[in-house]
Amino acid sequence: MYPEICKIGPLIIYSYGLMLAIAFLVSSTLAVFQAKKQNINPDIIFNFCFIVFVSGIIGARILYIIENINYYLKEPLEIIILARGGLSWFGGLFLGFLFGIVYLKKRKLSLYRILDLMSPFVALGQAIGRVGCLLNGCCFGRIAKFGIYFPAHNLVLIPTQIYSSLALVFIFVFLRFLQGRPHKEGEIFFAYLLFYSIKRFFIEFWRADNEIILFGLTLFQLISIVIFCLAVWKLLLVKKPKK
Repeated sequence: MYPEICKIGPLIIYSYGLMLAIAFLVSSTLAVFQAKKQNINPDIIFNFCFIVFVSGIIGARILYIIENINYYLKEPLEIIILARGGLSWFGGLFLGFLFGIVYLKKRKLSLYRILDLMSPFVALGQAIGRVGCLLNGCCFGRIAKFGIYFPAHNLVLIPTQIYSSLALVFIFVFLRFLQGRPHKEGEIFFAYLLFYSIKRFFIEFWRADNEIILFGLTLFQLISIVIFCLAVWKLLLVKKPKK
């Protein structure tokens, strides 16, 4: 749609990168405010956000490259170019979660307490990031009679980016509602995983950029099923009364 926002001399501001930056700033700022309300050191939360953001982008990029390895073997220089998009959220979840755990362990903080604090703002950041996908023209949907015209594809497509962003805003609002109510540690984080996996599973039916690999499902639908089952199991354990 609008992959380049503007040019300032030789400097090009890309919509995808700009929305990622806005997503990080908005999410981390709100998380820091929430940390103050919960008497958690805001510097620790900002550092945690930065570590998870950077490692998450690296992990998301690695998984996307693996998915499209044939293309990147032919165009290796494209590996380091993020301007055209090319991030897989599940890769970001894995590596960001891993580095986040390491950081929290070093600071001797409760893992689930911090994840519960962060989860709503992660969803909001994703919602903002999907706007970047729309502007960039990536993560596109199938051809449709009623949809949005994408100049990059010269087709009318289902605006999966918009639907995904709206669903993530709903997840953000719901998780913030849970934050304001009594809850057990881990409950909000696993609720986030539960709702995100449901959202991603159904959105994939409308997307046209991921191949079907098994049982008529894409790789990300299969991963969503695994995460959904894990989230349900962990929520049941969290909600189970302790003897």
